[in-house]
Amino acid sequence: MRYDVAVVGAGPVGSVAARHAALQGAKVALFEEHATVGSPVQCAGLLSVRAMDECGISPNDLSVINSVRGAFVHSPEGTCLPIDGGRTRAFVVSRKMFDRKLASLATSEGVDIFLNSKVVAIDNSSGFNRLHVQRSGESEVVEASVVIGADGVRHGVASMVGLPAPSRIMSGIQFEIQMETIRQDFVELFVGTCAPGFFAWVIPLSDGTARLGLATDNMGSSDSLSYLCELKRNFSKTGRAVDGMLDFVVGGIPIGVAASTFSDGVLICGDAAGQVKPTSGGGVYTGAVCAKIAGEVAAKAAFENDTSKSRLGEYEIRWKQSLGKELNMGMKVHDFVGSLSDEQLNELFSSLAEPNVLSLIEKYGDMDHPSILLRKFMNPLNSRHLKGFFIAFLKTLL
Repeated sequence: MRYDVAVVGAGPVGSVAARHAALQGAKVALFEEHATVGSPVQCAGLLSVRAMDECGISPNDLSVINSVRGAFVHSPEGTCLPIDGGRTRAFVVSRKMFDRKLASLATSEGVDIFLNSKVVAIDNSSGFNRLHVQRSGESEVVEASVVIGADGVRHGVASMVGLPAPSRIMSGIQFEIQMETIRQDFVELFVGTCAPGFFAWVIPLSDGTARLGLATDNMGSSDSLSYLCELKRNFSKTGRAVDGMLDFVVGGIPIGVAASTFSDGVLICGDAAGQVKPTSGGGVYTGAVCAKIAGEVAAKAAFENDTSKSRLGEYEIRWKQSLGKELNMGMKVHDFVGSLSDEQLNELFSSLAEPNVLSLIEKYGDMDHPSILLRKFMNPLNSRHLKGFFIAFLKTLL
């Protein structure tokens, strides 16, 4: 079989890339190593309004379970900072249903999808890509002018062609449990030693259920599990959580963009490229933005019969113009917050709770583009309430 574009990985990023390559008129194959799209789940399932738009999914889609307008952010000492966005800012989705809807949108544009099909090697020594695929236990070779690697945190395509991995991988883990939530339309976030280097979360679902999870820096899944179990025990002691669990998800969260995301005949996007927001760990919005560009560039390069590294470099130029500064800034914010002690975090919370500062957060806070709020903080009229160590850090960013 011969295709213009072959996409490896039928998660949201892969399906978006495949669909947009097909919209350019390309003949596209989409390979998924598992028997079904959307399994196993490796995501908290909280998507911004902008992420839904980028993926072309309506808020009324059957995959949407709940909508969120705000957050209760908890300091290490227990202070709760309520942030009300005033309108829907995010949607809680069933990732299985969401992923399958995106795959369906891709096939509706003519994409050929192959399940139980694992790409085990890529040979592009002859000027085009020969993909060696294990499909339902049988070996076959598929040819493609351009390969798009959207195969997640394991970045298998990238390693096959010698492209670098993301700079860091966090360990994430999540339970779905029966749990009392403060408000159905607010998530909860917890920072400090309960989730070293990042944060923990409670995402309300419905009927008294919620997703309780956390991610940590530089730790394995066993360490993350210990922290999450301790957090769950604390909720159980206060009567908010019920023993047992309804579902369990574990996975890696790559942060820190790979040093290069393109090579001869190959593009990498999404988690495989580290195109994940370091401030939240979310990768659907950023991945979809990059996937659209990847699909378009790959299709056009295939039609031009020029899939060289110099031609495909357009992809990295364009996605960095859209997201590069935001992701770089987000990484600095991630490392700064992760370096703070519980005492410093408590101090920061006290300044963020000032009425003028809190109103700024509610008005300009953006889970996809946190730089908007950071720039507002730098206004002298706003920064006078903030702690000196935070102001010093902001000056290194802007």
